[in-house]
Amino acid sequence: MQQSQVFLVGGAVRDDMLGLPVHERDWVVVGATPEQMIEQGFRPVGRDFPVFLHPQSSEEYALARTERKAGIGYHGFTFNAAPDVTLEQDLARRDLTINAMARSHGGELVDPYRGQQDLKARVLRHVSDAFAEDPLRVLRVARFAARFHWLGFTIAAETLALMRQLSTPEELLALSPERIWKETEKALNEPDPQVYFETLEACGALPVLFPELAALRGVPQPAAHHPEIDTLTHQYLALKQAAVMALPSVARFAVLVHDLGKADTPEAEWPRHIAHEHRGGKHIKALCERLRVPTEHRTLGLLTATWHTHCHRALELRPETVWKLLRALDYPRRPQRLALFAAACEADARGRESFAEREYPQRQYLLGAAAASDNIDMSALRARGLEGKALGTAIERARIEAIREYQTQWRKSH
Repeated sequence: MQQSQVFLVGGAVRDDMLGLPVHERDWVVVGATPEQMIEQGFRPVGRDFPVFLHPQSSEEYALARTERKAGIGYHGFTFNAAPDVTLEQDLARRDLTINAMARSHGGELVDPYRGQQDLKARVLRHVSDAFAEDPLRVLRVARFAARFHWLGFTIAAETLALMRQLSTPEELLALSPERIWKETEKALNEPDPQVYFETLEACGALPVLFPELAALRGVPQPAAHHPEIDTLTHQYLALKQAAVMALPSVARFAVLVHDLGKADTPEAEWPRHIAHEHRGGKHIKALCERLRVPTEHRTLGLLTATWHTHCHRALELRPETVWKLLRALDYPRRPQRLALFAAACEADARGRESFAEREYPQRQYLLGAAAASDNIDMSALRARGLEGKALGTAIERARIEAIREYQTQWRKSH
C-alpha cells in the first residue's frame, strides 16, 4: 500500500485546524481491497462497509467509498468501496464541508469542498444535496451546532432548509431509537447542549423526536420567578446552566425533562402550575421508553421532576420532610444520586433570565443535612436490644433528630 493512498480525514483534520485537541484519528485508504488490508495485518470490524483496525495503533482505517440512497432512513443506503473510488468521491458523501477535508501523510491538505473557507467563516454547510438523503444528519448538524456554538459557528441557511426537508415523521422515525439517543446523549455533553434542541426546533424536528419538549413552547410561567416566561425557553436556559456547572449527562437529562408536566396545566390556571411535579412522570416515561434511554437517566429524571420544588424549598422544610426527600432519592444507599439531584435543581434555579449568578444555598444545605443523617450511633441503638422493624423505626427517628440539630445550627450560622 503506497503511503500516498492513506489520508487522515474528518474530525481530526477539522479540530487540528481549529486549534482544538484531537482525541481520535480516522483514516481513509484509497485504491485497496479488503484482502490487501487483511494481508497487511489490519483487523476487519465494519459490518455495512469495509472498516479495519490498524494492527499497532488500533485506529480506524476505512476503504474509500461512495453511497447511494436506496430506501427510507439511516440504513436505506447501498455502498461501493471498490479500489477505483477516489478520495474526492469519498469526501463528497460526508455531511459538512468542515468534515470533508483530508490530509496526506506529507501534510498536504485536500479540500475539494471549501471546508477551510467555511471553517474560517464559522459556518456549518452541507457538502452536497446528497445531505438530504440521510435523516441522521439532522441530528448530527444540531450536535455540531451545540459543540461549536461557543466558537461562533452558525448553520448555513441552505443547510437549515435541507434539514427542514428531512424533518418529517417518515424520515426521522425511520431512525432507530438507539441512533437518536446516541446523538442526543453526545449533544447533552457538548458545551452548549441547549443549542442542539434549539436547532431541532428551528428545523421542525423537535415535535417529531421530542414532542414532550415541543409541547412546552408557549406555556407561560409566573414572571416573578421566571422572567423568561416561556417554559421551553426556561428548559434551554437551565440546560445551559447544567453545562456551565459541568454536570454529567445523567444530570443534564434530568434538567431537560424536569418541567415536562407544565405542558398539561389547564390554560385557565396559567401562569401557575400546581402539581406539575407529578404530571411530568408520564411524559418522561414515554420519552425514555421511545428512545430507550438508560435506566439511571430515566430514574434521575423522574426523581428530579417529582422533587425539585422540595429542593428549592429545602431551607423551609421540616426535618421529617427532608428525610422523606432523602429516602425517596434512596439515600444513603446511593449518595451520588443525591449530589446529582441537588446539582440539577441548582441548574433549574439558575436557568432563568437574569438568575444565572444567584446564590443557591439549598444545594449545600441538603447535602449537609444528608451527611448529618449519617452521623448517628448505630451501636447505641442495637445496645437497646432493638431489631427488625423496631430498629428500623428507631434509626429513622435518629436520622430525623440529627437533621433537626443540623437545621438548628444552620439557621444560627446563616
